[in-house]
Amino acid sequence: MKAAVLHSFNRPPQCEEFFSPIAEENEHIVYVRAAALKPVDKQIANGSHYASPHTLPFVCGIDGTGHLEDGTRVYFAGSRLPYGAMAQQTIAPRNRCFPLKDDIDDVTAAAIINPGVSAWLTLTARAKLVRGETVLVLGATGVTGKLAVRIAKLLGAGRVVAAGRNKEVLSTLRKSVADGTVYITNNDDELRESFAREAGGSGFHVIIDYIWGHPTEILLKSLTQKEFIAVKSETRLVQVGESAGPTVALPAAVLRSCALTILGTAGIPPRDVLVDAFQQVTSRAASGELRIDVEQVPLAQVENAWQRNEHGRRLVFIP
Repeated sequence: MKAAVLHSFNRPPQCEEFFSPIAEENEHIVYVRAAALKPVDKQIANGSHYASPHTLPFVCGIDGTGHLEDGTRVYFAGSRLPYGAMAQQTIAPRNRCFPLKDDIDDVTAAAIINPGVSAWLTLTARAKLVRGETVLVLGATGVTGKLAVRIAKLLGAGRVVAAGRNKEVLSTLRKSVADGTVYITNNDDELRESFAREAGGSGFHVIIDYIWGHPTEILLKSLTQKEFIAVKSETRLVQVGESAGPTVALPAAVLRSCALTILGTAGIPPRDVLVDAFQQVTSRAASGELRIDVEQVPLAQVENAWQRNEHGRRLVFIP
């Protein structure tokens, strides 16, 4: 079969022949129809992700859409190594195969389920967003960030602020769904003032952080109080991505002067929680409430496409 095979962490995968999978107990053979290229796929392939395999070669891609031997259309994830989603066939655990309804096509499902479910779970299961609260999405101009802004509004957030590095996308978000925007500039004083302005008197109740690094350090400085005052509300910051850097400097004064809780996404949730998020995202994608920009690319072009830096849309490989 054809697959996107990685032979080195220093080079992109190549489309070549790979041995076909044989299912073991509690596994399905999946005949892949579409697999999206996500930041996590690139991180795993360059060896920087905590879940990067230690043995080469392996097939790239953590999830996708396809059909089982009986014809059932599914979204799948968690292929057994050395198999992955970017191939004509793969193996997936039976409990990580989710039937797809006919109202969503394979390409859209492959593109939107991973970021959409991630954003949904981050806001609900981790941040525990309450209707009426104020949300800041840090990194709102990326694929997942844009979905997070829309999902926060769907979940009843009172005010949603989008922060990002793409002025054009920020403008679009401000016109369509965001209540406020912050352009992540290189001017630290200007950025800190922008965060403070959008936080207002009530502050941010929830912060979803897709970028980390220096912009988050400036955000934390904007949250730091300069005097002894009564804390009006708690801020829950959920750390999701690291597109601006893998570390931050965290001054003790930040934690002592404001009610800040920092959380991680914490891996895979219980199946019932995961299934509910899956159903919410797919149904809202089918109705048009959630949308994603996609570009279909033949799997044979994976090596060249891997190098492209797409902003705000997702490449989807078709085997």
